[in-house]
Amino acid sequence: MKHNPLINETLLQMKYARIISLLAERLDITADRALELFYHSTTYSHLDQLQHNFHNMSDHYLADEILAELQVQQ
Repeated sequence: MKHNPLINETLLQMKYARIISLLAERLDITADRALELFYHSTTYSHLDQLQHNFHNMSDHYLADEILAELQVQQ
């Protein structure tokens, strides 16, 4: 079977959308604000660098990691 990087990129983008939705729901904020928090998080930078294997973690775990980051920043 031939490797298709577009499929993997699509799956990763879908994962991002689910995490952003979880953040919006848990923090009771808009999707736009959740998107901003997500893309400025250390967790996102680890997700973006696939060698950290964060993409294998559950959506809920990753949302929790971002929430933990936010708590540390306060």
